[in-house]
Amino acid sequence: QVQLVESGGGLVQAGDSLRLSCAASGRTSSRLIMGWFRQAPGKEREFVAQIAWSERVTIYADSVKGRFTISRDNAKNTAYLQMNNLKPEDTAVYYCAAGSRWSIEPRPSDFSSWGQGTQVTVSS
Repeated sequence: QVQLVESGGGLVQAGDSLRLSCAASGRTSSRLIMGWFRQAPGKEREFVAQIAWSERVTIYADSVKGRFTISRDNAKNTAYLQMNNLKPEDTAVYYCAAGSRWSIEPRPSDFSSWGQGTQVTVSS
């Protein structure tokens, strides 16, 4: 299985930016689908963004379109989530995920490997 480790979270003010990183190891492949989800306490895990092996093929949740950008560097086995103009409602634990199948309506069950999460807190 693919092992994933997220980093880059922190405490920021509304309007600030953060870049999350997801380092992959194990059975890595440039063909893996990489995704980002987030989860706030007491709420279910929410899809954020997804990227195929081709960096030009991406899907974003409506709530983050225009503000977040998902990318990947296959040579480094790393995925990223650039988060701009952060809002308090973006506060959550952000999880990196990897899977082998593409879905136009991504859900957690589409991904077989998960990181431990990194906390993002946005103050008003």
